[in-house]
Amino acid sequence: MHTAPPPALPPTAPVTAEVRLAYVLAHFRRVYERVPAGAIGYAGGPAAVAVANRAEGFFDRAHPCPPAPSWREWRGQRVPFFFYDGARPLLELAPGRARIAADVVSAAFYLLSGWQEYFSNKRDRHGRFPYAASVQARYGFVALPVVNYYFDVLRVAVEHATGRPLRPRTWGPGAPFAAFVSHDLDNLRSAWKTPAKAALRAGRLMDFGQMLWQHWTQPDVWDNLEAVAAATAQYGARSTFFVLPAHRPGADGTPNADYRLTARLWQRLAKLAKQGHAVALHASIGTADNFIHFDTERQEVLDAEAGGNRFHYLRWEPRLTTSIVDQADIAFDSTLGFAEHFGFRNSYCHPFYPFDFRNSTAHEFLEIPLNVMDATLHHPNYLQLGPDEVLPALVPMLAEVEKFGGVASVLWHNQNFDPANTTNGPRQFHEIMGWLRGRGAAFLTGTEIWAQFPAA
Repeated sequence: MHTAPPPALPPTAPVTAEVRLAYVLAHFRRVYERVPAGAIGYAGGPAAVAVANRAEGFFDRAHPCPPAPSWREWRGQRVPFFFYDGARPLLELAPGRARIAADVVSAAFYLLSGWQEYFSNKRDRHGRFPYAASVQARYGFVALPVVNYYFDVLRVAVEHATGRPLRPRTWGPGAPFAAFVSHDLDNLRSAWKTPAKAALRAGRLMDFGQMLWQHWTQPDVWDNLEAVAAATAQYGARSTFFVLPAHRPGADGTPNADYRLTARLWQRLAKLAKQGHAVALHASIGTADNFIHFDTERQEVLDAEAGGNRFHYLRWEPRLTTSIVDQADIAFDSTLGFAEHFGFRNSYCHPFYPFDFRNSTAHEFLEIPLNVMDATLHHPNYLQLGPDEVLPALVPMLAEVEKFGGVASVLWHNQNFDPANTTNGPRQFHEIMGWLRGRGAAFLTGTEIWAQFPAA
């Protein structure tokens, strides 16, 4: 398979222990409230919770992969702990003190910052960091939010050392976790093509002619925004629609939208917005590495400060894209998931602020990670799950999100609400939605999630 090389590695600022600690603790405090200031630090300092500093110069080198992790059980789950040799107990408790033998700060930073893909030169034919090159694939933990387990170790240590319980984030009255339901609007006018081509190949010219006539005179089956919104509304949810503004294929021939942003389409989207659904940008091919192109599309689609984005084909060049999104003043993005497998690309089930390697600080836009994409579940290049295998495969991962009170992000393309799709179609969507509602998830739009995760 042809692979696209990444751009040259830009200059990066030093990633010191202090930088790692500040970045990780900022996210820890977004998940657990009332964390006492100065309670957590590296061993040798005054903090009541002492974390062993075991990165041993790893972050001084531009190497994508750390030494193999040690596996320990935590909360009934085998968890990989990077930067830990296993010689001492994971957690040692003493009156008013706690010591963590694994460098969970550096390990959390490594996964959350996307270090592996920033410093890896591996890309697939779409220019994406491939799942096969990840530590998640190598060690088999893509469906486990490992950073949340690290944070849970920190929580237990802080509660013991300070005698103060840490209250986890909540999403609303009685809601143990949240769900973000979205739809990428890639195709609105192409449902007829596959059956029409089949009729033409079979010599059924009358059938072909009828399908062609229906295409020009009747709405396409995939032109179904109102039906999609109604499907999510059954569960008390509101959809976030990612609108693709480019009609022509990208420079490499990859298709963009099969529709144009007409006044009539904008009217329909505005009506859905009045019903509580949200509209966001689905930036086209060529925008993930081009600020001018991306910002032009942002201005075309978004008219609100709290605008969101997801890149078409999940294209994301870690050495360029984060800075482009930051410059364009996007409030939130929801691109970061593996196309090849459901789960946690950054091993985290909460939204987070991506790391800025050029300035050794966090970027200003919020990332709402993508956990489940319909195409991942049944596609010739991906998982090829059967119709009855989808929900059973996803439940363990979704249960992890529930366990830690995170956000389950589900992308279901509007074209896969077509009743003719029996593999990753409407039935599978409704099964997932039924599970989420049955577990008490709070259904939120991307903007609502962003509002609960302030940058400062």
